[in-house]
Amino acid sequence: MKTKSLPGQEIDLSDGKLDELKMRLQGEILEPGEDGYDNSRSVWNGMIDRRPAFVIRCLGVADVIACVRFAREHDLLLCIKGGGHNIAGTAIADGAMMLDMSLMHGVWVDSKRKIAHAQVGCLLGDVDRETQVHGLAAVLGFVSRTGITGLTTGGGFGYLTRRWGWTSDNVLGMEIVTADGELIRASDEINEDLFWGLRGGGGNFGIVTGIDYKLYPVGPEIVGGPVAWPASEAAGVLELYRTLIKEAPPELTLVIIMRPAPPAPWLPQDMHGKPIIVMIACHSGDPEQGEKAVAPIKSFGKPIGDVLVRRPYVQLQSLLDATQPNGRRYYWKSEYLPEIEPALCEKFIKSAAKIPSPHSAAILFQLDGALNHQRNDHSAVGNRDARYVVNLASSWENREDDAVNIEWARAAWTDMKPFSTGGTYINFLTEDEGPERIEAALSSSYQRLVEIKTKWDPQNVFRTNRNIKPV
Repeated sequence: MKTKSLPGQEIDLSDGKLDELKMRLQGEILEPGEDGYDNSRSVWNGMIDRRPAFVIRCLGVADVIACVRFAREHDLLLCIKGGGHNIAGTAIADGAMMLDMSLMHGVWVDSKRKIAHAQVGCLLGDVDRETQVHGLAAVLGFVSRTGITGLTTGGGFGYLTRRWGWTSDNVLGMEIVTADGELIRASDEINEDLFWGLRGGGGNFGIVTGIDYKLYPVGPEIVGGPVAWPASEAAGVLELYRTLIKEAPPELTLVIIMRPAPPAPWLPQDMHGKPIIVMIACHSGDPEQGEKAVAPIKSFGKPIGDVLVRRPYVQLQSLLDATQPNGRRYYWKSEYLPEIEPALCEKFIKSAAKIPSPHSAAILFQLDGALNHQRNDHSAVGNRDARYVVNLASSWENREDDAVNIEWARAAWTDMKPFSTGGTYINFLTEDEGPERIEAALSSSYQRLVEIKTKWDPQNVFRTNRNIKPV
């Protein structure tokens, strides 16, 4: 067996070295052709089809430490898969030694201190289910199958962001295995520079094995869900959106989606496949106040579908899962926005009208609130001027349709980019976006992140990511 180390080089591991590694591990090693190998190497985005030299399914931190040390000893390319939900598929690399963290998915909740400790392999749904037992929630994303670690180290946002900031703003500490194979803790009290960089700088500095989240009283019942209208009403719905977001309390987050209507049971059959505009609301405060806050949405125009109701918070958190199935082909372009201007709305409607796939969507997500109240250098995620995000989310089934769907996302993005803050969400960057886009995402944090990378990973052991190269 051969595996990659530095670009263009290969290391022969057919002389018993893997047997030596097996002796150090509790988890199993999977080689190409063995049961479980293809499942471990697959990720959410079906465009990503890479083949690691072998996979280790880690069962604990000791396995992670052993693997990092082994990779260092033999100068192997190392990649790490948590949830596998990143659009660019950075978790997988050809010829690499891949760590599959999916078996490390424990969650421990301290309801008195309002803290949750979650392991590296957790999905958002794992954390939400355990915290909601206590009527608490962490600030996470909005698709329950997303991995927590990539979300958090990239910044992270969701329905609770307006109240409490980026996901990374609500982390109390992290456990991390460094490039030297040592387990350390990073927080505001210890290894502060590393903690700063981990909150936005991605997986550049080590392998995060556990995260401590601050929890807040949310649910179990909230007011949330979508209301849909035909696309012919888009101009009016977007004007309603502009009006509501100006006065929306922090408890209320509003999202706009334009797309062909999916075959959802809450939409009329004769509308399936036809262009629609949807407003999703989440009011995470008192349900009675929530019903009052969303009343203008429910009474607007002539909706073709309305399931904006009281519901469990965990249900809302998985509401969009069906629109993001594993294995479909995905390509996104995204920008942060300072405001929703009428001119942007016009281009948004025109771009959505050209969507070539029944699965694609143009999305506006409201972010403004707590994140804007922190200093820009509070953590590496920065982008404290972001108040909305636009995501041109192309999604389709077949390889032969790649060109037309990618071109739609790029063309729509070109129309939206003049309205950008200049920043973008690093977790939404696609495989073909280069260093200049990473710098746009990290902006003023970039040079400081280079210094932290140089200190903690001078050999660039952790490079299968949105890489920040050490000096």
